[in-house]
Amino acid sequence: MTPKEMEKFIVRYSDLEPCKTAFIDAHTPGSNQKENFTIIGSGVSESPDQHVHIKETPGFNIGAAGQPPGCTNSLHSHTTAEVFYVLKGRWRFFWGRHGEDGELFAEEGDLVNIPTGIFRAFKNVGNNYGMLMAILGGDDAGGGVTWAPEVINDAKDFGLILGDNGLLYDSKKGEFLPEHVKPMPLMSQDDLKNFPEVTSEEFKRNFFVSASDLVKNSQQSPANVIGKNGILKDRPGFEVDFITNKSFVNDKHTSSQYEVNMIMKGDWNLDYEGGHSKISEGDTCLIKPNLSYKIVPVGSNDASLFRVTKTDDSAGSTWRE
Repeated sequence: MTPKEMEKFIVRYSDLEPCKTAFIDAHTPGSNQKENFTIIGSGVSESPDQHVHIKETPGFNIGAAGQPPGCTNSLHSHTTAEVFYVLKGRWRFFWGRHGEDGELFAEEGDLVNIPTGIFRAFKNVGNNYGMLMAILGGDDAGGGVTWAPEVINDAKDFGLILGDNGLLYDSKKGEFLPEHVKPMPLMSQDDLKNFPEVTSEEFKRNFFVSASDLVKNSQQSPANVIGKNGILKDRPGFEVDFITNKSFVNDKHTSSQYEVNMIMKGDWNLDYEGGHSKISEGDTCLIKPNLSYKIVPVGSNDASLFRVTKTDDSAGSTWRE
């Protein structure tokens, strides 16, 4: 693979293209300034305006959410994994039927594996523009997003209607539901009662790893963060490892599965059959199966990355032993 060919599989942070109308709360005050990024795969955007950087689907999706201070991503649920790590800023995650079951504050470098089957939301509570990097389970990211009923109802007051085809229609642009499309039905009260409650203590114990713990667990070798035997035990169709300038392996390796390297800190040299590339903080690189490569940090400063590897596990509900 030549450097020119490899560049097609590297998404630079500076080249990320946002969509400001990706979801049904795009006009709702308090949520109308958020930006959605689809980096690898189809993502879960409900808007045809969403730009997709790499359309190849490696068994999972990579995306990002960018929000200015005070901006909230409304209550929603997924049927497959939704894993975040904080690239920039300080964030409040909260969950439950009305967002009142529990909360967690996450700083730069922290990782959150939000369990499936609960309503969750997140807000930038920092002083600057924040960025969450996301890993979503499945090629189709679990079929999209399920919104809390009040989110759908509120959106109507600001001109947005979600069709049962999963697409948004904006009356401010003169768009209306086609004859063959009906509004997305609201979840019934019986369905809503089946959503489990998760306490803040349980959430932090089972679904959260701080940046300091990630570093501590990767002093000698890469830390398996999400996996059957990971710090967070889950089998969402992929595994996540955390690698630093102290635990990287300075030898080329080849994987039979897709791998994605997501740079948290520093500059890294990507050395592969056919060439060399440099990737930096916020960049994302897709490695195709059977390509021999290695990635090593540049210089002696702190450097870290998250590596996502496809597994043979099927995407689905959060796994428990």
